[in-house]
Amino acid sequence: MSTASLADHYRALTDEQLERLFAARPDLAVPVPSDFSVLAQRAHSRMSVARALDHLDQFHLEVLDALRLVGGPEHRADRKKAFDLLSGASDFSAHRAIDHLVTLGLAWPDGESVLRLPTVLDEVASRYPAGLGRPVAALVQDDRTEDLTPILAALHLPSVPQPEATALIAEAFADPVRLSALLDACPPEATAMLERLANGGNPVGAIRDVRRPADPTDADTPLRWLLVHSLLVPLDASTVELPREVGLALRGDAPLGPLHPTEPTPTATTAAPTDRVDGAGSGQVLEVLRQTATLLDACAAEPPPVLKAGGLGVRDLRRLARTAGIDEPTAALLLDVAHEAGLLARTPDADPTWLPTAAFDVWQATPAERRWAQLAGAWLAMARMPALVGTRDERDRAVAALSAEVTRSAAPTLRAQILQVLVEYPGPLSEPDVISVLDWRAPRRGGRRREEVIREQLAEATTLGIVAQTTLTRYGRALVTGEDPVPLLTDLLPEPVDHVLVQADLTVVAPGPLEPALAAEMALVADVESAGGATVYRVTPESVRRALDAGRSGSDLQTFFATRSRTPVPQSLSYLVDDVARRHGGLRVGAAGSYLRTDDPALLATVLADRRCVELNLRRIADTVLVSSASVQRVVDLLRGCGYVPAAEDAGGGLVLGWPEARRAPGRSNRGAPRGASEISLDHDYLAGAVVAVRRGDEAARAARRAPVLSQQGAPDPGAALGVLQQAARDRARVWLSYVDAHGGVTARVVRPVSVGAGYLRAEDDRTETEHTFALHRVVSAIRTQE
Repeated sequence: MSTASLADHYRALTDEQLERLFAARPDLAVPVPSDFSVLAQRAHSRMSVARALDHLDQFHLEVLDALRLVGGPEHRADRKKAFDLLSGASDFSAHRAIDHLVTLGLAWPDGESVLRLPTVLDEVASRYPAGLGRPVAALVQDDRTEDLTPILAALHLPSVPQPEATALIAEAFADPVRLSALLDACPPEATAMLERLANGGNPVGAIRDVRRPADPTDADTPLRWLLVHSLLVPLDASTVELPREVGLALRGDAPLGPLHPTEPTPTATTAAPTDRVDGAGSGQVLEVLRQTATLLDACAAEPPPVLKAGGLGVRDLRRLARTAGIDEPTAALLLDVAHEAGLLARTPDADPTWLPTAAFDVWQATPAERRWAQLAGAWLAMARMPALVGTRDERDRAVAALSAEVTRSAAPTLRAQILQVLVEYPGPLSEPDVISVLDWRAPRRGGRRREEVIREQLAEATTLGIVAQTTLTRYGRALVTGEDPVPLLTDLLPEPVDHVLVQADLTVVAPGPLEPALAAEMALVADVESAGGATVYRVTPESVRRALDAGRSGSDLQTFFATRSRTPVPQSLSYLVDDVARRHGGLRVGAAGSYLRTDDPALLATVLADRRCVELNLRRIADTVLVSSASVQRVVDLLRGCGYVPAAEDAGGGLVLGWPEARRAPGRSNRGAPRGASEISLDHDYLAGAVVAVRRGDEAARAARRAPVLSQQGAPDPGAALGVLQQAARDRARVWLSYVDAHGGVTARVVRPVSVGAGYLRAEDDRTETEHTFALHRVVSAIRTQE
């Protein structure tokens, strides 16, 4: 590659063509290159070329392979020969693909019929273009003369030393008639072996015990026959490679194999009714919101510790999943999404734990459609793949949820590509359909787990309600295309209800999603028995006691059920509330460690005699008072576990009532997905400015290379320099200014004088668009440039 010739090619492009180059490869314009030489070097760096190849579809890669095959080691491809290899596609498709490669800077013209290719392609692209091996000359050129002697004899060539032997073998393989006759003479088993390597996409094969016969007459097996005729060339004791000439001959009229100039069309299916798809998706939306809230409430009730290596432990993940009634992969997904949405964070303590943030409280009070939009938007942009949780890393350790090991910078781009396929093909698509389209659009992306990752991302989109019945929902489509999904989702979700239905069996049915305030009250006074479109709660003595501990009185609970229930409150519920309220606080617990007191000596005697309370070390200090060395909370918890209904009291003897303050972690700002320069979107103003800047910088750099001699023998003439500067300031002309810098060296630059006076020169540097001030006594000389 000649960097200078490439720079000249860029220099000859129009502004519009340069803008298209920068738009297609934004990494070239960020930051703006100083001149065209820098642009050429950047454009053909290893990383930049690899990034450009990652954005090419299958057909463009096939066209690039054709250019590489024709270009050879000189990387100079003849257009006509390349079009001959691309005969399986239309001329229009081939021309358009080559033009696009030129636009990207992956090829550039060198005369009328030749295209130059960057040499770094051999490092970042496939070693075997189009699945063809290296030329036979490249495979045998390092072999010893005695190793090539049997090959020369088998091919009926004169015995000559190296490198003449390599030249004779290459000449023989370059003769189509001779090579065709040699292939016709192959044993049937050998022909089948060659065809597998020629059409399998990889010309290298693994074969046991590769040994080339020392005499053509010793070729007693098909493999040995191929080796002695150099139709297969050994690379080592167990690997062989098919020469390029043999692969091209076996492929016949399709030298590159099957070409794919157009995107594969997914299998036609009958589109599912939109209302059915949206209905299924909206039901899943409500389920995801409930599951997320349950997971975060469980984290607040019993905060799981942060592992030393970061993340959430396997046991804690299993416990949280069991609490929410979901499987562990779904729990890992929702926790990661909540973390990305700023609803969950680690505490800054010395022993950090995972806790909901204050934003979780705000999130719970917002409408359902906005809660979902926050979660879905976080999933779409997060650079994490929760499906990796539970897999093994390179050290054979299990990957933990919420850990850094699940971070993948390419995750947002891959999600966008998958969902974009569903946007373009609105009918139900199977996973193989999506995989086939993405395999054509970006063959180099995804790695070895490509198909598995696509399936995982589709499953996550379905879990979140973005996709239903393998089709994008209407609000999911709005989310993917950058529109606001909230209005569409609002019309699909049921209105929050402000009432419940109390049943005679102490169950309470919520006939739909409850208002936030009512949902919070129901979570306090009852336990969820089954969730779904209609949530079923059950009122138990423990749930009533929980409400009383939070500061509700028995009359408050009776009033709540009477006003919120559309059905009559059964007597069994009223009796339960009255009974628990009457017994609540019958025992008082204080600090002694702690103490128990009551107005009922018989009740105190019962507790003292209860064997289940032995570990509290209770002792009587009065007829109505017991003391314990255990903490207040421990005494309360154990007594409640034994069936008693104690209540804590403060130092003044008053009941300690009130719902425990929710524990929260400090809030965290939403972090956008890290994106490389290839995902940067540059607006038109930036592109135009970059073109102007690189042209101006290139002009200054070229002018610097043609700089005149600014310092001459003898003393400088400050008066002459001052006159040139004053005239240039009046004419707004540019001058070559030579001055003594801060280090005592003489520096030269092109400037446009603005004013001269008071011992200073103010001048503009057109290249950097900045203004500088120079002391006149440091100016050595000034020479007008040739405008």
